[in-house]
Formats: sequence, C-alpha cells, structure tokens
Amino acid sequence: MNYAHHGKGVGKDKLRDLYKGMLKPRMIEEKMLILLRQGRISKWFSGIGQEAISVGATLALESDEYILPMHRNLGVFTQRGAGLARLFKQFQGKENGFSKGRERSFHFGSNEHHIVGMISHLGPQLALADGIGLASKLSGERKATLVFTGDGGTSEGDFHEALNLASVWNLPVIFLIENNAWGLSTPTNEQYNCDHLVDRALGYGIQGIRINGNNVLEVYQTLDRVANEIRQDPKPVLIECETFRMRGHEEASGTKYYPEGLIDEWAKLDPIDNFEAYLLGEGVITDSEIDAWRAEFKEEINQALEEAFATESIEASIEKELNDVYAPDDYERISPGNEKTEMRLVDAISDGLKEAFDKHEDLVMMGQDIAEYGGVFKISEGFVDKFGKERIRNTPICESGVISAALGLSVKKYKSIVEMQFADFVSSGFNPIINNLAKIHYRWGQNADVVVRMPTGAGVGAGPFHSQSNEAWFTHTPGLKVVYPAFPEDAKGLLLSSIDDPNPVMFFEHKALYRSLYGEVPKGYYHVPIGKARQVNAGNQVSIITYGMGVHWALDLMKKHPDVSVDLIDLRSLLPLDEEAILESVYRTGKVLVLHEDTLFGGIGGEISAIISEKAFTKLDAPVKRVGSLNTPIPFAKALEDQFLASAQLEEAFMDLVKF
Repeated sequence: MNYAHHGKGVGKDKLRDLYKGMLKPRMIEEKMLILLRQGRISKWFSGIGQEAISVGATLALESDEYILPMHRNLGVFTQRGAGLARLFKQFQGKENGFSKGRERSFHFGSNEHHIVGMISHLGPQLALADGIGLASKLSGERKATLVFTGDGGTSEGDFHEALNLASVWNLPVIFLIENNAWGLSTPTNEQYNCDHLVDRALGYGIQGIRINGNNVLEVYQTLDRVANEIRQDPKPVLIECETFRMRGHEEASGTKYYPEGLIDEWAKLDPIDNFEAYLLGEGVITDSEIDAWRAEFKEEINQALEEAFATESIEASIEKELNDVYAPDDYERISPGNEKTEMRLVDAISDGLKEAFDKHEDLVMMGQDIAEYGGVFKISEGFVDKFGKERIRNTPICESGVISAALGLSVKKYKSIVEMQFADFVSSGFNPIINNLAKIHYRWGQNADVVVRMPTGAGVGAGPFHSQSNEAWFTHTPGLKVVYPAFPEDAKGLLLSSIDDPNPVMFFEHKALYRSLYGEVPKGYYHVPIGKARQVNAGNQVSIITYGMGVHWALDLMKKHPDVSVDLIDLRSLLPLDEEAILESVYRTGKVLVLHEDTLFGGIGGEISAIISEKAFTKLDAPVKRVGSLNTPIPFAKALEDQFLASAQLEEAFMDLVKF
C-alpha cells in the first residue's frame, strides 16, 4: 500500500488518530466474537478488515455532518464518540441502549452523534441522505452528507433513484460503496457485469472515484478532498472502496463458500497491520505506545461491558410501547373562524396548502409535474411563482427515492409533502413508508414529519392503475396516520392538521370529488382534529359508518329513503380510528351498515365490524352489515365500473338491514 504517497500533508497527530481509530473497533469486534460464542450476545455483523473505510471516512467529515452507516461500520460509531457502555447495552437489548431494546446491532440512529442508522432493506437510506443533503443546501449550511452501501445494495432500485435524484438536484452527498466482493454468499461476478461499480457514475453525470478501501490514508484524503469540494460546490460523488469481508455476512453464515486461499491472500492486506508497520517504520508511533493504547482500550471495553451486563434486563410495558409509536402531536390547535367561502374540494386543498406554505418557511413539497405544470389535477398551479422552485420541487419518477428524501428532510427538521400523482403509484414507494417512516420514531425517537398526498378513488373511468382505494394497506401499519376527508371544509382543516402533525400522514383525496363537490370552507388557518369522526346526520334507526365517497353515497341513499332515520358517521380519519364515535352510534340505533369504496375483503370495514362485535354486541338488533366493492381489480368500462363499486349494492343491503 502506498502510504508514503497518500500520507503527504497528513500531520503526525492525524496519523495517530487514524491508527487508534481503527484499533478500537477491531478490539471491540474481537471481544464481541468471544461473547457471541459464549451466547452473551445474539448476533454480530463483522467489519474486521474494513475498519479503514469507516474510520478514514468519518475523520474526514465534520462532527456535525450526517453519516448513514451500515452493518460493518462500528468505526463510525466509535469515532463519533458513541459511548461503549451504551453501545453494548444496545447490542444486548437493554433499556439504556439507543433504541430501548427495540432494535439490535446497528439499526438505530443518534442525532446527538449525527448518525442515521440503516434498516434491513438497505436501499432506502441512500435517498434519505439525499433529503439531508437537500436540507443542508436549502439552508445554506455548506455541509456534506455521507451514506454507505455495499456492493450488494447497489443492485437495488433505491440505489439508482438516490443517485439520479442527487444528480438532478446537485445535492452534496457522498455515496460510498464498500465493495467487499460478496453479498452474503454471492460473489460480485453474479451481482453486476460492469468492470467496476464506480463506472455507474458516468450514467448519472457525476464524478466516480475508485480507491483502495484498505488504505486508511487513501480513504481519508479522498473523502477529505471530496467533502471540501462539495461543501463549496454542492454535487454528489460516488466512491467505490475496494476491500474484503474477512468473516461471514454475519457470524452464523460462515465463510465456507470462499475459494481456498482467498482469506489468506486478503489477510496480507489487513488495514491495521499494514498501517501499523508503516507508522512504526516512520517513527510516528512506538511499540510501547501501541501496548499502552491496547491496554487502555481493553480496560475501556471491559468496564463498559461490565456496566452493560450489570444493567437489568428490560421490563416490558404496554403503555411505554404504545406511547412511543407516535411522536407527540403537541402543536397548538386553531379553531375555524366564522367567515366562510364556497369552494370545490380541489380548491379547499389548494387553499390549505397555500396557508401552510405561508406559515411554514421550512415546508417543501415534492412530486411529479407539480411545479410549473401545477400537478395533473392543478392543485399547485401558481405555487412556483409564489413559493419558488426550491420549495415546490418537480421530481423524477422515483416514488421510493422521493419518500426517503422526505424523511431525510425531517431529520434536519424540515416539513415535507410528497404528492403521489395517483394513489396507485404509492406501491413503488411502499418500502420506505412501511419500514422507515412508520417505524423510525418507535425505533430511536426520530420523527417523520411527512405528509403523503394520495389522489384516490374510482368513478371516473380510469381503470385498474389509476382508481384503486388502497387506504387499508396503511391502516395496518402502526406509526402512520391515515386521513380521508369527505367535505371541502374537513379537507382543508385536516390537511393543515396533517402538516402540523410531526408524524407521517397518508392523506387521501378522492379525485372524483375534486371538482364535483362544493362546500362552505372557513377562511384562514385552522385545524380539524385527526382521529375524530363527524356525525353528518343524527338518527335512531340505522347507523351508516363510512368515509370518503361513501359519505356521499349514503347521503344520496338517505334522500331516496327519507322515512328511515339514519345516523351517518363520517370517520374522516382511519388511523387513529374514532372508536368512541362508532360505538356511540351503535348504541343509538342497534343496526349498523359499514360502507367503503375499497374492495370488501380485507377492507377496514372488517376491522370496524369486529370492534362493534367485541364491544357492543349486546346493543345490536341485527348482524353488522358490510358493503364494499367487488373483490376484483377496478375495470375501465363504465358499465363494469358501476357494477364493481359498492354503491351498486348499497340500497339492497341497506333495505335488508332496515327490515331485519
């Protein structure tokens, strides 16, 4: 390794810091492997042989610049000063770790140390770094962001989306590939066909650099130079660090699939042994200093382990667990004023967005064609002129990347709105919503201040890919909030509540109602509370529990049957669900019809029916009746769509219930 060339200009103190920085995580890992064999920790992902990357890269960044590490980056945590006792408690699932026993190994973050941990799906953290980089750029901070991935992770679509988005937006993000030659047991020749992973940089129009990942000086100097460049001239850079994984993907996997002699060959390139020999030869360190550092680190490790093992095992508490699913929504509620104006649903949503952008200077909206074009439904028409292209951002077609970037903005305390062009397209962004936005506060206390706007619903002949009602997908995911207004007044107030709420909100807007539904909407800024249903009509014979378009189907039905006293409940929010309002309606009538546009099987109507059966069975005078759409994809032709929709079955089901 050419240490002499790369060591030019690096001071003696920095050389010593780099060596000590690698030595500590190596000694921790050696201890962890012993504890693993003793059964005192449950799992370990070894970074032995890759310490030069973690330590060299971390030392090249400023202490308040964010790093997004992976499994084998213990050196990032130790270099950032994450206390060993707390780290060991994390590995053991103790209360005083970083995630209260809810995550193991390195699946956590710490804003104190400017670290955002990975999730097992690997890819979403890449575009999350884009969001952090975007926030730094918007605020004029001149900060770099560093995100790690492995050679295997570069095959994920998130890798493409993140690099493309960073390139298009000129974001100050360093994408660092630890190419250790194996994805679990899959060698690189079965993962990609280009000569080097860094060759992909050319396709994104960005700089690509390939370096020796076992040479800590080459890593440090390269990262230091690149970070300085992109602080002044924001742009992404792709760096490939060639290295080798000396142990299994995780210890249980082993390394039997390695060709004979390969480990011995790479052992000769050990980053610590070689750097140590160089420093000794240059007189930068001495054998006695090495012995002293080893003794110091050994004592520190043993003391931290002693503290961790002495800490009581975590006590399970249902109350604590439920309380941490959501960040506290303690914003000041604003009641609607008396001055109102008639608006269509589409105008009420647009007006709510304008109010939010006027109030929140840290609010950013992202989506396809939302800037000059104003969105396919023209909700953001004119927004660019009023709020600027930095805040109203057109995106490439990359739902997963944009949603992950929104989470990155939240890490930097920005608010964001992501507009799905159609709710159907959210399936391309399902992973970051379900596995990152929804879980991140529960895991390590980072909230996701993100609203995903979802133009949804059928009735406009748009076929199976532009008409789905997919709200039930998200009601099964703790950590999300799901909002679905039926009236313009509620749409504006609920949208403002969603934007002010620090938690991720899936906000559904029925596109068939956009321009067909009018209502009196309060002027100015106001909130409608999330999680509170609305009694649209008071009655005592039959309850109809519904939301969205179902409310208007029910109102039309009531006009046809004015002799039936209907208690009509518009849920407005599906998660959290207003159980109290539902049960109070059951108590008033004794007969319940649960209605939704979503297909019947697996819809939220089944959950509501179960709640009623469990908590109000003795109040029922008839079985709970569910009405949903056919269990088929949504067809295009009008006759087929009319037959598909729940409205086709509603009157018959209603009359059967009335006559029961």
